[in-house]
Amino acid sequence: MQIKNLLFIVVVGVMVMASCTPTNSQQIKLKTAADSAAYAIGIDLGHNIKKNLPEAPGGKDLNLEIILQAFSTVMKGDSGMIPSAKAGAITQAYFMKAQSMDGLKNKEAGKKFLEENGKKKGVVTTASGLQYEILKEGNGPKPTAENTVKVHYHGTTIDGKVFDSSVNRGEPVTFGLGQVIKGWTEALQLMPVGSKWKIYIPSELGYGEQSAGPNIKPNSVLIFEVELLGIEPAAKPATPEKTGK
Repeated sequence: MQIKNLLFIVVVGVMVMASCTPTNSQQIKLKTAADSAAYAIGIDLGHNIKKNLPEAPGGKDLNLEIILQAFSTVMKGDSGMIPSAKAGAITQAYFMKAQSMDGLKNKEAGKKFLEENGKKKGVVTTASGLQYEILKEGNGPKPTAENTVKVHYHGTTIDGKVFDSSVNRGEPVTFGLGQVIKGWTEALQLMPVGSKWKIYIPSELGYGEQSAGPNIKPNSVLIFEVELLGIEPAAKPATPEKTGK
């Protein structure tokens, strides 16, 4: 997750908490459409913070009561314990360090996983570090890096979290091999059409030190079951319209 997104989550979280009072929902009167909209926004934001803040690097360690107290202090016009000019830098430094620590842990876990996985029968490790095992061998042609392919896939992390799946959506996807992460580009060029492989992608062939959504953390090893359904025909060049002249 990008640092700016983490900061956004914290800011929105403060907004939600600042709206919380000892008043329970039965004492709140929704007299107008604006009141109902305000309440609905609070519900949506509350669910968003509850879901996303604990998933952010360092998010579980944040004391929400301290955040709310600091927010209230500023709103009252009182002096805070940290100067406002330094607050942004402190927050960003915290999240950057937490993300870095998260990345180091993931890198070590991924390295250990690949070392053990590479010893399993049927698992092949390429020169780049990509690993794969053949679940079903096809007999069609192999695509090149310039081709567009049609595939079904199911993606998980090494701890089994599903982060994306065309299988779950019930619809295959089509994309150019030059438009995806390096691990996909390499693996699919080795697969004959009709094949189904399980591929294990090291972080350097995936998203590297960047996160990609709530379940793909920095330096994550990615696991995909991929079925290569076909190679799409190249688009025909446009034909000039006839003018009748």
